[in-house]
Formats: sequence, C-alpha cells, structure tokens
Amino acid sequence: MSKPIIIIGAGMVGISTAIWLQRSGHRVILMDRGNPGMGASYGNAGLIAQWAVVPVNTPSLWKDAPKYLLNPNSPLFLKWTHLPKMLPWIAKFMSNANEVDAQRMVDNLIPILTDAVDQHKSLVRGTPLEHWISNSKFSYAYNTLKDFKKDAYSWDQKARAGFIPTVLTGAQVSEAEPILGPSTQCLAVLEGQGHITNPAQYITELTYHFVSKGGQFIEAEVQDFTKTNGKITSIQTTQGPFECTHAVITAGIWSKDLMRKLGLKIPLETERGYHVIYENPSQMPRNPMMMTAGKFGVNPMDMGLRCAGTVELGDHHAGPSKQPIKLLKRYAAQAFPTLKYSSTKEWLGFRPSTPDSVPLIGEIGTSGIYTGFGHQHVGLTAGPKTGRLLAQMIDGTPPNIDMQPYAPERYLR
Repeated sequence: MSKPIIIIGAGMVGISTAIWLQRSGHRVILMDRGNPGMGASYGNAGLIAQWAVVPVNTPSLWKDAPKYLLNPNSPLFLKWTHLPKMLPWIAKFMSNANEVDAQRMVDNLIPILTDAVDQHKSLVRGTPLEHWISNSKFSYAYNTLKDFKKDAYSWDQKARAGFIPTVLTGAQVSEAEPILGPSTQCLAVLEGQGHITNPAQYITELTYHFVSKGGQFIEAEVQDFTKTNGKITSIQTTQGPFECTHAVITAGIWSKDLMRKLGLKIPLETERGYHVIYENPSQMPRNPMMMTAGKFGVNPMDMGLRCAGTVELGDHHAGPSKQPIKLLKRYAAQAFPTLKYSSTKEWLGFRPSTPDSVPLIGEIGTSGIYTGFGHQHVGLTAGPKTGRLLAQMIDGTPPNIDMQPYAPERYLR
C-alpha cells in the first residue's frame, strides 16, 4: 500500500484539502487531536464571506486602535497580561497599516475569497451535502446613512473586488429586515452571497463523506516530525508513528505550536472571537447581516440566531473573558429590541492571524511539508479554495493564481 499524505487539523481548510487530494487519487489521512470542526470552524458566524477583502489593519487603524482599546463599548479588546508576548506581532501588524501595504493585502485576499460560494458548491457538488450551501443576500447594517458614507474606504476596496451594494434607508430597512429596530436606518445589501446554517455539522458530514470514499480520520495529537535528507517521512503522534509522503499543517492557531516542532517561529497570534446563540428566537433575519456598530455577524442557523464577532487579542491557551460576551449581548439587544428567546449559549474560539492578514499556503522549502493556516476571520470562507490550491501544488499542477504572496517563506527568514 502506498504511503499516505497526512493532513493535520480537521477544520474547514483541513477537510477541504483532504477531499481535493482524495479526488486526485491520493491516499489521505486526516488527523486531529479532537473531533472534526471543533476549533475555530465550530463557532464562526457561518458566513461565506467572499466580500471580506478588507483587512483589519488599514491605514485608519493608527487613529482607531487607541480609541477602541480605551472605549469599553468598543468591539476590540486586549488581554493585557499577554501584551508583552504580543508586542513583536503587534509591531509587525501595525507596520502594515499603511496605504501601500493595505492595497497589497486586499490584492492578495481577493483571489482566495471572491469566488468562495462557488468553491463551496464545487466541494459538495454531486454529493448528498449540497444542501449545506444556502444562497442568500448579505447586508451591512448601519445606524445612519452618514455612517455608511464614513465607511467609504472599505466599500471602495470591495468595489475593486466587484462587490457594490444596493443602499436602503428609512422604511426600506424594516421592510427588508423586520427584525431590526429603529437604531438601524441604513442597509448596504449585497446580492448573490451564501452562508452555512451549522458549520460544525457541515464539517462533520464532509468528514463522513471523506471516510466513506476511503479516507481515514484518526484522532491523535502530533508530537513530532521525522525528516530524512530534508524530506518528511513520518509523523510521531499519541497513537504512534505514521509514515507519509507529504504532510499538510491546517491546524489553525495550533499550527504555531506545530511549527515550533519544526524549529520555525511563525508570527501567528490569536484574535479571540466570541459568539452568542439565541435559542428558540421569536424572530429571525431573512438573510445574514453584519452589524457595523458592534462589528459582529448575524446568521439565522439551525440551532438559533447566532451573533458572532468582536476581536480580543490574547493567548490561545487562556479561557474566555466576560466583557466581549456582555458587549455582544448589549449590541444585539439594541439591534433587535423585540427579540425574545428561551436561553443563550456562549462560545470562545481562536482565529489564527498573521501580521499581513494573509494566510500561509504552500510548501516549506522542499520538505514535503505544506502549510494552510493563518486565515484570520475567513477560514470557513477560504477553506475549499485553499484546499484546492494545496492539492494542485502537491500534484505538481500550477494553480491559476500567483502563490508567492501566500508562501510560508515570507515568515521563515
């Protein structure tokens, strides 16, 4: 039997990579220390955010960041005890918050995001999983038309990617989304979008599909890598050693720890994201939305109404903070003043973020070890495209986009 390719990390990027490699005729093992889809893929907003081409670190961050950090009602938080460890990453992150680098980051995000709905549909086409991709509109909700106009920089960048909204104001807002209260007086609506109604179950069923086609899923924690003449030959795990021809690291923020085992220090830090699920809600939005006042996504899901967002810079080993959840609930109450529900559930997840807001997709030198992590807020969105690109690279088929901006080498110097 031929040696397999091992994918480490069973989130959206990992399962997508496994399926595309399997379809190319490879023997594939998907490995995770827990159940599939239980990391950042579990609790995201479920948005196929192909419009999310504008990074956090735009030029305005220099004036906005101090204001956000000092404002208790701001959606940006910082675990101050972790600040000394994060300072080198923050310095690199802020150094990219200029016009030239912002344009570069947008240019690099566009190819991996803007066809994301089609990429998800391609991943599940011809399988029993096609129903997971829901077609929808997507709206940015603003308090006023003036607030929308203040967001011109972001919309100018989205327009470069082909995303131009229809703007609704006044009574048109409540006609489009009756759940919204009077605090929202402007909607910027994008047609032709999509979302997932249960990301964890979607990834679980993708894994079942992968296994049904001959793939293996193994629950194990990776302990080390073995290379021979500079090439990966096996992986040491809590379930013993596994020989392989290639390894692909798609473990989200935990990829940082795995890279250290390879002697590589990657500047990957955690944007800690939160969600609140309103169970048995009395109302649901007709389509997903982004509430710009609190910077959180809203998605009608199988388990209730999910409000997900905020950014808390901190450690991926630390537990949840109370303030981001309180803020989410406060902003949700303002946005949906007549919403009733039976109970709420809260969650914390870890978004793996690079200083240039662009993921690492590619081979580490000629080692046979590939990276597919660092997607920040867009792991669910870009997972199928990233998996396809990695499969093409392993197959020796040149992808139809320039992969140099995503090369891990940019952080291996």
